[in-house]
Amino acid sequence: MKYWLVKSEPFKYSWDKFNEDKKTFWDGVRNYQARNNLKEMKKGDLVLFYHSNEGKEIVGVAEVIKEFYQDPTTDDTNWVVVDLKPKHTLKKSVTLEQIKTDEILQHTGLIKQSRLSVMPFTEDQFNRVLLLGGMG
Repeated sequence: MKYWLVKSEPFKYSWDKFNEDKKTFWDGVRNYQARNNLKEMKKGDLVLFYHSNEGKEIVGVAEVIKEFYQDPTTDDTNWVVVDLKPKHTLKKSVTLEQIKTDEILQHTGLIKQSRLSVMPFTEDQFNRVLLLGGMG
């Protein structure tokens, strides 16, 4: 199993909306590195859901339920999506400020490649987020 983080601006697609929908395909990725990360995701992988711009916090955990396929929002075959379903809402969100000052998390892609919308996390980093989010 691998661990990931995806970002969404809450006014475009929030954690609450994701929970209402019960599942979604993760579309709109137009960066090749992020696209390659989507292609690496496997069914059952766990995904942290990060609210970017507003909030700047990890708010929940999702699960990959379908591996990559052509992005249905474009005819350009370069772009793919995966299907995700919400799994757990964190008891307390984990803020960007916490992440920046945490010894385990300060070296994540969230800090080092802040513009990347889909990125890998290590198992230790994922578990640290769960602990900080009251799920440990």
